Amino acid sequence: MTLATTPAFDPDDLAPADLPEEDEDDALRRDAEAGESSRASRLWWDRNADEYQDEHGAFLGDDRFTWCPEGVDEAEVRLLGPADALKGARVLEIGSGAAQCSRWLAAQGARPVALDISYRQLQHSRRIDLGRGAEPIAVVQADGSVLPFADGSFDLACSAYGAVPFSADTAELMREVHRVLRPGGRWVFSVTHPIRWAFPDEPGEEGLTASSSYFDRTPYVEQDAEGRATYVEHHRTLGDRVRELVGAGFRLLDLVEPEWPEELEQTWGGWSPLRGELFPGTAIFVAERG
Repeated sequence: MTLATTPAFDPDDLAPADLPEEDEDDALRRDAEAGESSRASRLWWDRNADEYQDEHGAFLGDDRFTWCPEGVDEAEVRLLGPADALKGARVLEIGSGAAQCSRWLAAQGARPVALDISYRQLQHSRRIDLGRGAEPIAVVQADGSVLPFADGSFDLACSAYGAVPFSADTAELMREVHRVLRPGGRWVFSVTHPIRWAFPDEPGEEGLTASSSYFDRTPYVEQDAEGRATYVEHHRTLGDRVRELVGAGFRLLDLVEPEWPEELEQTWGGWSPLRGELFPGTAIFVAERG
């Protein structure tokens, strides 16, 4: 399996992304098919990767494996399995961003590959590696629903808020992950807890009152003046997720709903101590390939 890293550049001179400025987009609920969702995700993350890394990079760290805004740390919870299981393991991180999780995996002796739809996010991965003087993490730019790997290429797969919420066909994504995993391989991913879709995405009191149906799967879409989607997220219920996993050939081992830590005062978008005390913000699915 041949992999490439992003081209070399001066890590102190990461030029702004060469993308046109966007006017403020309209937000609505409407259908968005796979091609439109994929294009929107690629362009949105290319345009916003710099701001995202500036805002959240310190929380994520350069080489930590943080599952969610609640700060669940893989070094403590071991959802991917015991430490010894990572040594020499081939691990695919889907929706990797700047590959912070993959960097932690490499430090445990694993052989990670970081995959993201955004070239700009992968440039930030390269920036971090060069700044640390470390061997670059192997990265691939691709859509998580069309994985460019042979069957059984990996021992483990993981995704910390990457790819799954932005994919229009997550049943196909689950089948693709199943295909590239070896039998018995573990697939662990975190997403916004589905119950959050019934509430406004606000950290304050306005985010405490349900405003839409939990059962409405209509995607959330931001679109430009011409009606082209610039950002898309897709909702699935807990039952939908379980059926997708089982239908793809996985066995669900655990469903983790992290509580908000008392000591964490930081907000992250709609995640906040106020809301976290009352209902979950994250769901982490732990599954095994049959």
